[in-house]
Amino acid sequence: MDNSSRREFLKKAVLGSTAMFSVGFLLLKGNEDFISGLFSSPSATSFLNSYKNNPSGKEAMFYQKLANNVVSCQLCPHRCTIAESESGFCRVRKNNSGKLYSMVYGRPCTVDIGPIEKAPLYHFIPGHRRLCLATVGCNLRCKYCHNWQISQSSPGQLREHDMSAEDIVNEAIRRGVKSVSFTYTEPTIFYEYMYDISRIAKRRGLKTSIVSNGFINSEPLRKLIPYLDAVKIDLKAFNENFYRDISSARLKPVLETLKVLKEENKFFEMVNLIVPTLNDDSDEIRNMCEWINKSLGSNTPIHFSRFSPTYKLTNLPSTPVSTLEEAVKIAFAAGLKYVYIGNVPGHKHNSTYCPECRERLIHRTHFSVLSNNLQNGNCQFCGYRIHGIW
Repeated sequence: MDNSSRREFLKKAVLGSTAMFSVGFLLLKGNEDFISGLFSSPSATSFLNSYKNNPSGKEAMFYQKLANNVVSCQLCPHRCTIAESESGFCRVRKNNSGKLYSMVYGRPCTVDIGPIEKAPLYHFIPGHRRLCLATVGCNLRCKYCHNWQISQSSPGQLREHDMSAEDIVNEAIRRGVKSVSFTYTEPTIFYEYMYDISRIAKRRGLKTSIVSNGFINSEPLRKLIPYLDAVKIDLKAFNENFYRDISSARLKPVLETLKVLKEENKFFEMVNLIVPTLNDDSDEIRNMCEWINKSLGSNTPIHFSRFSPTYKLTNLPSTPVSTLEEAVKIAFAAGLKYVYIGNVPGHKHNSTYCPECRERLIHRTHFSVLSNNLQNGNCQFCGYRIHGIW
């Protein structure tokens, strides 16, 4: 079997098998093994299931009221039309008596401390620690999601912290971190909570970042942008079929999000997780990199990350390192200046190099910063200005 036939066979096999795949939620009430970040503050260690305590939730932003108590959510491109007592595609925005409510406001399922490199955001104050939080739910259905236990759960299925927006900021300050990061699941779906935390954090001197799939409408994105310092967007592929078949979404709205970030002069980095047989075609990667250079600029950092079999895509192999290295070559050839390899600890492309003199500026191994040779954002060897927040 030649390479092209083998690729097509694998692709059909994985799409067929995932269509029949089903999984139960193992991490239901009473099972806390997966839940991380149990802090010492009373609001966190009480570990209440606040879904029971406050079933009405918080009224959502960005929706329209329709006839017969039906609502239309305007937060993300799904634009769900939601009947009374029903929830949207994300599972966490519910129609109660003709009003749309966020059922996860103040109810993070995960709160912990970690390095900013894990986002990954390599050009955003390297080496600093951030407070990370997430709620259940997501507006995508990625078949390779590493956090599927929480992203594909609904309010009330997992234990949740009872923490207000003010509690989150207080915890971040108490822990001495430099930023608050919305991550692990898709932050768009807990928009109101993220929005309030970000506003409070900015007032109190903390920086903020969002780790997102970019599947959000432009109006809520523009309203949030003033309260964000850095954004990481997962560009999952550069073809509509992948978005439809693997993530239950569409490519075009994500490209529009990236254009809005560029228009608003907001700092962002991008990740492309390369999945064997599904989005690893060299021509597709080349087209993507050329689009990034033309539409977003050559300074846009991009990370090519290694796929590992998980969730519904356990029958695909891990991405060969050679495939990632070829993607790096393609990106540099397309004119991009900052290109990285992710999920391969110790690879030379974990590190940041000066585009002018090619000296290594920030030496990394996976999530650890070993040395930093930047001086006020400039290469200490040749003085070249490095794009980022330093």
